[in-house]
Amino acid sequence: MSVLDAILQGIIQGLTEFLPVSSSGHLMLYAHISGNAGSENNFLFSAFLHLGTLLATCIAFKDTVSALFKECIEMLKDLFSGKLIKKGLGTPERRMIYMLLLSLVVLVPFYFVRDFIEGVAEKYIIALGCFFLYTSFILFMSDRCRKGDKTPATMTWKEALIIGIFQAIALLPGVSRSGSTICGALFVGTDRDTAVKYSFMLGIPTILAGCLVEIKDAVDASALPINEIPVYLIGFVVAAVVGIAAIKLVDLLVKNNKFKYFAVYTLLLGLTVAGYGIWETIR
Repeated sequence: MSVLDAILQGIIQGLTEFLPVSSSGHLMLYAHISGNAGSENNFLFSAFLHLGTLLATCIAFKDTVSALFKECIEMLKDLFSGKLIKKGLGTPERRMIYMLLLSLVVLVPFYFVRDFIEGVAEKYIIALGCFFLYTSFILFMSDRCRKGDKTPATMTWKEALIIGIFQAIALLPGVSRSGSTICGALFVGTDRDTAVKYSFMLGIPTILAGCLVEIKDAVDASALPINEIPVYLIGFVVAAVVGIAAIKLVDLLVKNNKFKYFAVYTLLLGLTVAGYGIWETIR
């Protein structure tokens, strides 16, 4: 892999992991165009890119991450002292942790069909176009939903599960994880600050789990090109730096009801990719 290739993919990952346009879809599209689709070395490099965006999330939301981490420590102390159930939901941070866990549980059954769906999208690029169109639809609708006022302190378990379903759907390549979860949060009535914060906190364990799976796939495929690690680190740094800027942009756009721009972008991209897929099939 060249340094230029690593930089380009780092930019794509950093932007599209947080902008509501789907990082997996754009990276798959890039691989399809560049002819690298299906490369076993992509497993490890993808893990590096995701670790870069994970670092970006932790830096951009350092106060929230720190507060939730401290609350996790307190919960462990309560668990071993027998006080966990007695204290219930406790602080807003503890309630948010429970809600995040509920949202994550929804991912489990969907995870087992992820490889099959990604395989279909890689083989039939028209499917990827359709998934981009779905992203466009939910982004368009989110700008038109009424403004909510729910916060992590008032969110219910039903709302957490609904947001989890939206994240599970985002396992489809071409469906934005951040866009899907932010839209899901807005649909259930959270305020816009909570929608952004909840989405990105939910992304931390999701991204971390994805990294571990990709590293495992790289090991299983015996695809550990140690000589390319310096190039992979460049991709990691680029993804982190670009990711921080993208997070700030998303926060600004959500609060100003500007998701329509990305709705138009993913609509045009979806139609283009689907059209290209049809042309590839019939030519």
